[in-house]
Amino acid sequence: MAESPILRLEDVRKSYNLGTPIQAEVLHGIDLTLATGEFAALIGPSGSGKSTLLHIIGLLERPTSGRILIAGEEISALDEAGMTVLRGRTLGFVFQFHHLLPEFTALENVMMPTLIDIGRYTRGMRERARWLLGKVGLGDAVDKRPTALSGGMQQRVAIARALAMNPPLVLADEPTGNLDSHTADEIFALMREFNREEGTAFLIVTHDPRLAVRCDRRVELMDGQIRLERSA
Repeated sequence: MAESPILRLEDVRKSYNLGTPIQAEVLHGIDLTLATGEFAALIGPSGSGKSTLLHIIGLLERPTSGRILIAGEEISALDEAGMTVLRGRTLGFVFQFHHLLPEFTALENVMMPTLIDIGRYTRGMRERARWLLGKVGLGDAVDKRPTALSGGMQQRVAIARALAMNPPLVLADEPTGNLDSHTADEIFALMREFNREEGTAFLIVTHDPRLAVRCDRRVELMDGQIRLERSA
């Protein structure tokens, strides 16, 4: 029996109220499926709807209409508390700007998603955080605060944090957009390594064509619609 996709969107639409009765539709019937363990790029010009789509997939906004299933669970059946639990346990996030908590160490930042989920520190939480920091090449920086780390190192911490709960899907919004090309290549390679070794699916918003062509699939969004899909 074929494995269920980690993500399925069916006729997803999003409108914003500009003042009754004026509605502006930003997403026009999006159909998208992401397989378990897939590594895909979401590309398109500014204003195409990429950020809105990523917010909806990330359960930060609800669609106006349409159907969304994440790990087989339909989000329309969930209240806000249920959305929060599903988001925390199923999705990891990596952003262009790292959003690390400056008063905490690298290790504490990586542990934060698990701490929020279970409400207390555990040995297993700490061990996984140390393991992840070692995997991203920061085994010697566990006690350093973000201000003592370079931009590339901070992004490595952010990747480790995104994987703290071992989510089946990571959403990355321009994760290399604030980095030089060499560091961007290193960050991309790290995400690819986790994808291949851990089976984590990634959906990466990027403006960098060098990185997009190295993904399994490229999904192009134009004017709120998927215009083109290309496989590697």
